[in-house]
Amino acid sequence: MITNRSYRGVGMTSQRTRDRLVETLRVEGISDATVLDIISEVPRHIFVDEALASRAYENNALPIGHGQTISQPYIVARMTEAMIAGRHLKKVLEIGTGCGYQAAVLSHVADTVYSIERLPVLASRARERMHVLGIGNVRIREGDGFEGWTAHAPYDGIIVTAAPAEMPETLKQQLADGGRMLIPVGEQGVQRLMLVRREGDEYHEEVLELVRFVPMLAGSGPTAGV
Repeated sequence: MITNRSYRGVGMTSQRTRDRLVETLRVEGISDATVLDIISEVPRHIFVDEALASRAYENNALPIGHGQTISQPYIVARMTEAMIAGRHLKKVLEIGTGCGYQAAVLSHVADTVYSIERLPVLASRARERMHVLGIGNVRIREGDGFEGWTAHAPYDGIIVTAAPAEMPETLKQQLADGGRMLIPVGEQGVQRLMLVRREGDEYHEEVLELVRFVPMLAGSGPTAGV
């Protein structure tokens, strides 16, 4: 959770601008008051390049470099709302740290967020942003998202921010009983946002909506500076 609140922003990054985004999300169907409050509080402009700061509170995905994007606020809110389902969670796993925005949102609804990023340069920048904002309950490491983070499993919730062609069984198995996973699945152009609920040894899958995410790639990416 954010402890350094000095990054409130002015002009196009002001609280008034954030509140307009929240109203947009409410109109689009996001109803969880906790999620809307978090979107209002987390300074999204910190997670994009300075040149794009004036667009940070538009309801759009934005480039963050290296072929990656910061997800559309609606999608962040939608996935978070569906995962928590009104619960406060002990442990959450995120696959695809990216710029760190989704992890910052999750830090408000979980005791600990474990986040995996395949590109070291993005992981390093995300760690810096967590430090700047005083977020102390997010742990980030570089690695292969398909493998998950077994050392801390099982998880009450899992959010995947890139789309594999097929549902990864390894990640499903890292869900706790009663846990929920939100994951886009499919080739580009035909991706479905899936909700996976674990009940004992059974997994129930539900399609929430059609989405567009960058593809989920196996392995670790090049080191910073390469």
